Amino acid sequence: MAESEIRVYSYRWIVLVVFMFILGMTQLLWITFAPITKNAAQFYGVSDLKIGLFSMSFMIVYVFVSIPASWVIDTYGFRVGVGIGAVLTGIFALTRGIFASDYNLVLLSQVGIAVGQPFVLNSITKVAARWFPINERATAAGLGSLALYLGIVAGMALTPYLTIKYGLPEMLYIYGIVSLISAFTFILLAREKPPTPPCPPGQEERALMLDGLNQMIRQKDFIILMVVFFVGLGIFNGVTTWIEDIIRPRGFTVVQAGNLGGLMVIGGIIGAVVMPLLSDFYRKRKPFILLALIGAIPGLLGITFATSYWLLLLSGFVFGFFILSAGPIGFQFGAELTYPAPEGTSNGLLILMGQISGIIFIFAMDRFKSPATGSMTPSMLILIGLMVLSLALFPVLRESPLIKE
Repeated sequence: MAESEIRVYSYRWIVLVVFMFILGMTQLLWITFAPITKNAAQFYGVSDLKIGLFSMSFMIVYVFVSIPASWVIDTYGFRVGVGIGAVLTGIFALTRGIFASDYNLVLLSQVGIAVGQPFVLNSITKVAARWFPINERATAAGLGSLALYLGIVAGMALTPYLTIKYGLPEMLYIYGIVSLISAFTFILLAREKPPTPPCPPGQEERALMLDGLNQMIRQKDFIILMVVFFVGLGIFNGVTTWIEDIIRPRGFTVVQAGNLGGLMVIGGIIGAVVMPLLSDFYRKRKPFILLALIGAIPGLLGITFATSYWLLLLSGFVFGFFILSAGPIGFQFGAELTYPAPEGTSNGLLILMGQISGIIFIFAMDRFKSPATGSMTPSMLILIGLMVLSLALFPVLRESPLIKE
């Protein structure tokens, strides 16, 4: 079948939209407590670190569930995999709202949601490969990542507002109802694949998961990409988890912390649309990931040192635009570098790197903050240094052979 004869189906956009809905909810539920750390600590009568555990539980669980989730996705398809994640997300988001006044039950519900998250997150490139042709896949992955960022910005912006207006338990209950709706919508409307594949014959075939995993860990370019995700995604997880603690010593409020987190992700939303489109148009991956890392550094410096509110918001926007635009391109880059290894496995390994580093960075940032002022500036400088060091790996990273074809 020639490329001109390949048929694509308009239903691919419906599949992508319902997938984006549940994808966004997993991120909203993950980030819920980050912009209200102080208020939540007072409500439950616990330390800031115990509130941070609500977010860290997602990263800890991901380390153990990611590989099994990828196996399910690559063996039974993304509809089954995401369906499992959607059901877990809907049920435990609702129990989180029902038992909102009990810290231990809320934490247990967070763990339940966290178990479902890898089944959803690891399907981004699988959905793109099942329904979209190669010249649209970075764009489809970008829109999937857009849903991640929309979920985060909704959590950052809405959580302080809903908490102040209705109270913390009511806010969690509202999120639970919306999560159930998103799960039902996906199960009702999602389809595994179109009647005919959106690629030349044979290109849709993928290696078995274990064979693909063995191939990935032996490939130098993919290992370099894993290191880049370890640093970049780990920094993003650390900064978003401690967003209020990072800026509180400079006199900024909980609402301003929520606005900063929201604008940071709005920048990421724009970046996740613009940069993958350019990557598909120019048929290049490596230069855009490099640009993203370079551009994120000034934004991270501003978040660390800015004392004026407008400069803080500008820095958050710049940091989000560049660091989050690297995600969808990197996911697709990894799938192309490791072809014919299964997409769910490559996707899962890259996110796994960021979750492991996120756990390390979050604990380290809390451990090394100033006892007197609570400042996290020393930790932030170390993160910036790691970002600079990761740039040194790019000269030996090759461009995607599949996109050049």
